[in-house]
Amino acid sequence: MTLSHTDTRMLLDPGMNLTLRPMRYPHFYDRYRDAIKNTWTVEEVDLHSDLADLRKLTAAERHLVSRLVAFFATGDTIVANNLVLNLYQHINSPEGRLYLSRQLFEEAVHVQFYLTLLDTYVPDEAERHEAFAAVDTIPSIKHKADFCFRWIDSVFDLDALETREHRRAFLLNLICFAAVIEGLFFYGAFAYVYFLRSRGLLNGLASGTNWVFRDESMHMAFAFDVVDTVREEEPDLFDDEMAAQVRQMLVEGVEAEAQFAEDLLGGGVAGLSVADMRSYLEHVADRRMQRLGLDPIFGSPNPLAFMELQDVQELSNFFERRVSAYQVGVSGSVGFDEDF
Repeated sequence: MTLSHTDTRMLLDPGMNLTLRPMRYPHFYDRYRDAIKNTWTVEEVDLHSDLADLRKLTAAERHLVSRLVAFFATGDTIVANNLVLNLYQHINSPEGRLYLSRQLFEEAVHVQFYLTLLDTYVPDEAERHEAFAAVDTIPSIKHKADFCFRWIDSVFDLDALETREHRRAFLLNLICFAAVIEGLFFYGAFAYVYFLRSRGLLNGLASGTNWVFRDESMHMAFAFDVVDTVREEEPDLFDDEMAAQVRQMLVEGVEAEAQFAEDLLGGGVAGLSVADMRSYLEHVADRRMQRLGLDPIFGSPNPLAFMELQDVQELSNFFERRVSAYQVGVSGSVGFDEDF
């Protein structure tokens, strides 16, 4: 991206630029417009069809679903908090803030979806309260939440990105939320949903997850666009030290998510092993590293064939849905090429 001769401000410069014309970062505005095309509402998702399936599950499968919805209950709220507290004030682009405003709306829809999921799946009010307290009471979820909070806190006190170290800290926070929290923790969660769907179970949950998946893919794409832009404007920020920090971040993220897998699958779920989930998580982490222009860490294959098919199924299902199901008409091409 080339700046004009009269405007040398950079994306992370302190301040609050309000000028949308001339547009300095039109690719951010394109991301905003693409997100609008994916508008959906929780009311479109029929979770009640899952109730009969829930009664069919084994004890180990019920444990998996219980832990999964407990994570969902607060996961997107953590992402939204970081967006409001740390991202919005430091991305000095009105086009970028348009997208972040849209993302915040999408996070709210996700929270509503998971609230509805809990209300439908867990009729007991005390059990629902326990699910929302999972970040304090369930060790495997607390471990992931503590990882998130550590990176939120790392830049929480920065009112402005005045120094090179401030900007590096901000970049690491952004990369953490894009590559690890949305790009690994949530993709791990999606894998459990699509595993159940591959067995003909909980199709309502999978239907809602399809919409969430599209949103999360766009969130990652925007965040990586921001990283690319900053690296172009300030190439000295992304040095060998930062690359090593990102590598360590992904290693820790895989370990946290693998611990979650051991919790979910510890009772023995037929067709899905902890070893396969670890390999899948390592595969996804390598994809995130490659997107950042860094060498892969693990070299692990993707053992989950149903995830390899997800892109094809999504594209087909997208065009098979009734037109009345959409809140906003979609025009132009639609591509779902996110690597799992």
